Amino acid sequence: MDVRDPAPGRRPVRSFVRREGRITPAQREALERLLPRYRLPGGPVDLAAAFGREAPVHMEIGFGMGDQLLALAEAHPEIDFIGVEVYRPGIGRLLARAEQAGLTNLRVADEDVVELLQRLPGAALAAVYVLFPDPWPKKRHHKRRLIQRPFTDRLRDALVPGGELFLATDWEDYAHWMREHLDATPGLENRHPETGFAPRPPWRIRTKFERRGLARGHGVWDLAYRRLPMGE
Repeated sequence: MDVRDPAPGRRPVRSFVRREGRITPAQREALERLLPRYRLPGGPVDLAAAFGREAPVHMEIGFGMGDQLLALAEAHPEIDFIGVEVYRPGIGRLLARAEQAGLTNLRVADEDVVELLQRLPGAALAAVYVLFPDPWPKKRHHKRRLIQRPFTDRLRDALVPGGELFLATDWEDYAHWMREHLDATPGLENRHPETGFAPRPPWRIRTKFERRGLARGHGVWDLAYRRLPMGE
């Protein structure tokens, strides 16, 4: 996920490191058998063709092991979902569970989200979720943080007018960082300006990752934004 536009001749800074991790035989089998079925096609993406229908499209960036994405897709068959992830064990696990659940409203993009946004039509997404992105806590690594401009401008442009952006982190420093960069992005409105942060949304499940953070005494900060209608 290239978070900054590189200078000519310079490699872009990426906000992720490909970590294969331990992949189980079942996850590997799911990747080999199911990824061709669920993967978004290459080139410019026609969302109606990709899903076989016209419906609102939501996207989760960095879905990890896929628990939240699967819960949303199962609970909302009237919405189509795109999951963006490069962690192959997580992709394999999601695909196996999606097939078991018989989901037809889910597609996967195993690529850099910046490259994907360039392939999607503008103002196409009704909602975007960025839940517990890598906080890159060391100051020298802050340039790798996903939520910063110009990436926030790209997210705004990907949303339909009135489209929503939901974020969460268990790093307080990153929570304030995200709020600062999102508040400075023209065309995005903080849905909770009185506090800056949002209450925990009822649809957000507690994943194993979040439960582990809470057990360690971490707080959790939610943010909610929407794309303003044109002219506002």
